[in-house]
Amino acid sequence: MKTLSHGQSSQKQRANSGESEVSEGEAGKGHSGEGHSGEGRRDSAATDQQDIGEQVLALLRQFADESGITLAPGKIGLDTRLEADLGLDSIGRSELIARIERRLGARLPDEAVLAPTPRDLLKRLQPAPAGSSSAAAGIAASGHPEVAATSTDTDAPHALPSAVLTLPELLEWHTERAPERVHILLYEDAPDPRPITHAELHQAAARIAGGLQTCGLEAGRTVAVMLPTSFDYFASFFGILLAGGIPVPIYPPARPEQLEDHLRRHAGILDNAGAMVLITVPQALTVARLLRAQVPSLQGILQPGDLTEAAPITAAAARKPDDIAFLQYTSGSTGQPKGVVLSHADLLANIRAMCDAVAARPDDVFVSWLPLYHDMGLIGAWLGSLYFGVPLVSMSPLSFLARPRRWLEAIHRHRGTLSAAPNFAYELCLKRIRDADLAGLDLSCWRRALNGAEPVSAETLDRFAERFGRCGLSPDALAPVYGLAEAAVGLSFPPASRGPAIDCIDRERFTTAGRALPVPCDDPQATRVVSCGRALPGYAVRITAENGQALPERHEGQVWFQGPSATRGYYRNPAATAKLIREIDGERWHDTGDRGYLADGELYLTGRVKDLIIRGGRNLYPYELEQAIGELPGIRKGCVVAFAAPDPQRGSERLVLAAETRERDPARRTALAQHLRERAVEVLGLPPEEILLVPPRAIPKTSSGKLRRGSARERWAAGKLAAGAPKPFWQLLRVSAAALGAVALRFVQRLPARLYAGYAWLLFGLLAPPFWLGIIAAPSLVLRWRAARAGVALLRRLALVPLHVQGLERVPPPGQPFVLVANHQSYLDVGLLIQQIRRPLIFVAAAGLRTNPFIRWPMQRLDSLFVDRFDLLRSTEDMRRFQATLDAGRPLGFFPEGTFRQQPGLLPFRMGAFITAAGANVPVLPVSIQGSRALYPGNTFVPHWGRVRISIGEPLWPAGNDWQAAVQLRHDARAYIAAHCGEAAAPIGA
Repeated sequence: MKTLSHGQSSQKQRANSGESEVSEGEAGKGHSGEGHSGEGRRDSAATDQQDIGEQVLALLRQFADESGITLAPGKIGLDTRLEADLGLDSIGRSELIARIERRLGARLPDEAVLAPTPRDLLKRLQPAPAGSSSAAAGIAASGHPEVAATSTDTDAPHALPSAVLTLPELLEWHTERAPERVHILLYEDAPDPRPITHAELHQAAARIAGGLQTCGLEAGRTVAVMLPTSFDYFASFFGILLAGGIPVPIYPPARPEQLEDHLRRHAGILDNAGAMVLITVPQALTVARLLRAQVPSLQGILQPGDLTEAAPITAAAARKPDDIAFLQYTSGSTGQPKGVVLSHADLLANIRAMCDAVAARPDDVFVSWLPLYHDMGLIGAWLGSLYFGVPLVSMSPLSFLARPRRWLEAIHRHRGTLSAAPNFAYELCLKRIRDADLAGLDLSCWRRALNGAEPVSAETLDRFAERFGRCGLSPDALAPVYGLAEAAVGLSFPPASRGPAIDCIDRERFTTAGRALPVPCDDPQATRVVSCGRALPGYAVRITAENGQALPERHEGQVWFQGPSATRGYYRNPAATAKLIREIDGERWHDTGDRGYLADGELYLTGRVKDLIIRGGRNLYPYELEQAIGELPGIRKGCVVAFAAPDPQRGSERLVLAAETRERDPARRTALAQHLRERAVEVLGLPPEEILLVPPRAIPKTSSGKLRRGSARERWAAGKLAAGAPKPFWQLLRVSAAALGAVALRFVQRLPARLYAGYAWLLFGLLAPPFWLGIIAAPSLVLRWRAARAGVALLRRLALVPLHVQGLERVPPPGQPFVLVANHQSYLDVGLLIQQIRRPLIFVAAAGLRTNPFIRWPMQRLDSLFVDRFDLLRSTEDMRRFQATLDAGRPLGFFPEGTFRQQPGLLPFRMGAFITAAGANVPVLPVSIQGSRALYPGNTFVPHWGRVRISIGEPLWPAGNDWQAAVQLRHDARAYIAAHCGEAAAPIGA
């Protein structure tokens, strides 16, 4: 949610955030108009279709001419690529679609923004719905009373969940108190939103949680969510939490031109997160499989529908406030993506502080099109609305990008009081919403229009307030804010009753001395900087020098912060965490990576630390220059990047300026470069050393549309910046080759382990049958025991598994009954104990093993006792059997954990073995097994080479025959095993 105010970068560049906020799944929904292809139609229909195609091409050629596209009109046809050939980004296609709809009186679905060619646009054409000739008419028809009825119910008194400690508790709190209250009004394909109640969301999440647990999700494992804005996203996010997992939201692929970069970055995210499962839509399965080939931890790719077949869980997995709630991966505008660790306590603290800052009220309605994989949409809009119990009106980012007026219509229709967006969204409304669309639009209800996540333009604020003031919008509603994922989302907000504050400072003094000296705003040297307000309640912001020393007001420096939601660091990235968290004078501060200054206690941001260009003794930020260059005719606005590069000859930095253009004529390109140089001198007083005119889409951006200056610098250094993005076919080919290479590398790395596994199974296949028959056929228990011991010993030795045993002398002598208790790590544990304990043990086994005759027969021949541990009515009978065995002088063997799992850790012990020992007054022999879990994990059935160690403790005699004596036996035995098994112990429990 970062807001960088100094110089104000181009607003339109941020329109690309909308491009990346569209998933392949969303793109696949817009084919309802494919019936217009004309195949099998009457000749007249084909003629009509041809005429429509000619009209679309005429509009496209006119639009290309107005946009300065130099491709000859005669070369623009139905199969011309809108982006690759014409350089039309999502904003350009959005404008083209609006013109087509007005000219033809037809309608295109939102997904048409992604159409690669005019022919694809024609396939998506639909008749305009009746009565939809103007947006204003639709607004006027909605009426306030109807809207109020759909927003929320107000039967229950409004209370806040101030005592909840985790996100699952938050959802359960609302579900228990107001199950039928509408939590989300979700706009999908229908004109009216789908209401989602607390109970409906909780039930769907419980089903997905049950499905994830059925698939083997373990507590604390990460699950990636690559879904568009949909009910499935909301349910999946909470389903992961209820199952004990950690959600990792990632953005879906937008378009083929971004495929290679998308997969490269997402493979890094998933690998760093160690994601076990990826939940996505069917349309993204191809991309997901390419990701899986490059991410070793990724075990499953699932669709939401795959998870709803299982029974819902009855209780959420236990979570603590300090447990990780989810990982928010930063956009990576200044480097590789980093996973910000956010706990439940972090999120709830930040949400509560933001609710205070906006003076949240029970009658609030939050309207949002923000993507749910970014902190501002996920935490600020959705989870904030859930916490305060107010409805969230949610729509897809693509829905806004296709028709920006929908955002304002939703605020009007639902009487929205709160909404947030990056600066580009406000700029897009100014450019795309016509005056005719304002008729009947009432924005008087909108009391907080939050502007964050990117540089805020003072000019945009002024023009938005003036333009939409005629619709009742108060100028004090506009609220520039600042935040970052490292603080959860919000860090500083302006007072709830005040509009924007603009500071006019002397540009020359600022760039040369870092002093923000106020000057009159009409001063030619004035730079306007937008205030981001004061730190949230409970938070602190300081401006520091490079050495961490605090600077006074109106001195520019690095922005550091403290607060209750400050992240503990980046997930599995200690190096980046060390750069983030600073300790000064015994206090821990977090470095935001931004620069700014304080004035009257309010924060004014001036730029990113890594973007600072030091040239000729002046501190230069690229934003103002990029904005100014973007205004020049022939330059793609928002697609200009300035960065510093080493200049070995001068021993300093050189300023490189790259700008995207569609211009291809050499003479005009030369003139355009000269205009860029002149404009740069006007803004900076110095010319750039190098100017590059690059093709559309050459300058890299993040998923939210922010310029990736670091990546641009790397491409420039490699000589690849001017080349632009390669064609999707070559990207797919390279990505596939990389995936195959990763698979091949893993195959080679795993080959020794696979060869060993095959060898081990071959040994088992050769040795098991004769020794199995020997155990079945031997006439006495002693012979059967010897056959079992010989078979296990031979298999272990041929499998080259070292075994170290300590404490064999502590095993009681023959004739002395005892109860052996051991930890359970693997299916191999029984065999290992059979080999090492010299006396025949009577193992107590689960009754479920009797269903397999190949296991039941040899165990019966070894006198094992089968016990149904869930049948409490038979517990007395089982105790009698145990007592009779011990009375006969024969030892019993128990695994008091009852089961084992792949995840290391000592499970709680059951009491049966210890009650038996205390009741019979026989000793308990504690045995610790270490290494068998890694040797043969129970979930994969693939053996691995490893070492095993068995430690046998001193016999523990009971101090009596009562419950307390049994509890003491359990405590002492568990203490010994925990000290020698090499794994952490869970709470003892009963």
